[in-house]
Amino acid sequence: MKAQDSATASASIAVPATPSPAHTAARAEGGPAATRRGTLLASLGVAAFSLTFPSTAWGLESFGPWSLVALRSILAAAIAGVFLLALRVPVPERRHWGSLLVVAGGVVVGFPLLTTLALRTSTTSHAAVVVGLLPLTTAAFAAVRTGRRPSRTFWGAALAGAAVVVAFTLGESGGSLSAGDPYLFGALLVCAAGYTEGGRLARLMPGWQVAGWALVLCLPLALPGAVVALMAEPVRLSAHGLVGLVWVAAGSTFFGLYVWYRGMASIGIARASQLQLAQPLLTLVWSVLLLSEQLSPAAPLAAVAVLVCITVTQRTNA
Repeated sequence: MKAQDSATASASIAVPATPSPAHTAARAEGGPAATRRGTLLASLGVAAFSLTFPSTAWGLESFGPWSLVALRSILAAAIAGVFLLALRVPVPERRHWGSLLVVAGGVVVGFPLLTTLALRTSTTSHAAVVVGLLPLTTAAFAAVRTGRRPSRTFWGAALAGAAVVVAFTLGESGGSLSAGDPYLFGALLVCAAGYTEGGRLARLMPGWQVAGWALVLCLPLALPGAVVALMAEPVRLSAHGLVGLVWVAAGSTFFGLYVWYRGMASIGIARASQLQLAQPLLTLVWSVLLLSEQLSPAAPLAAVAVLVCITVTQRTNA
């Protein structure tokens, strides 16, 4: 979880100023060493994001869904706040706060909360395949928001991927939606909206700052929310639960975004986006290794089919 589809990114977390398009292009077209370094950083980001669902499942062993999301937001905001203060990053202009609210509502609050609620009844492997549709959903939102119209081949692949996801979901639930699926599809919508608005805003400020300010913006809601949730939901502390909480806050929400945007600055947005196609499959692997889930034969087949469709969209005129 996570603002992966930003239009631009900061070349270094220590440089708060927005890089020019020429500077970004120069970094993207660097030598072999820069390319290898950027690929490694972006790959680390994808790996971090792929662990979000398994670590959320671990976190639910200790905390209720509302408590877990509130605590995740608080910890991630604290980390982001330290960097923003240490680097003396100026407060965004007033005209940007509306967009930051959309990012915060979709990426920081909406997606984590809805997927956490879904994981109470859905396996992480099932959720990974459904949320594998997120890049296509984001593309649809971006087309509406920016007015840019992708090619027919792009939309044909997008619709094919959607058909695979729907068929898998109905097949796994015996022909009807399961209790967690409405949450997952809702998560797709709010996260796609947050990604789209964040991508537009990242043209005006480094992407990690967009995520950082969105996290800080959620603090007034997360702090009282955590108090209420912890009073209402039982807490059963365990090693798994604490590790899950720390990872979704520090790993998925902050570290993942940090290395992801640095990688994008080195190798370019298009090339980095190809690496993220492996994320659903990685989540399926983690669900088996960490959660001992048993995958149905349809789960990996559906994941591969979705990834093929996404690959086609990435290689056509979008």
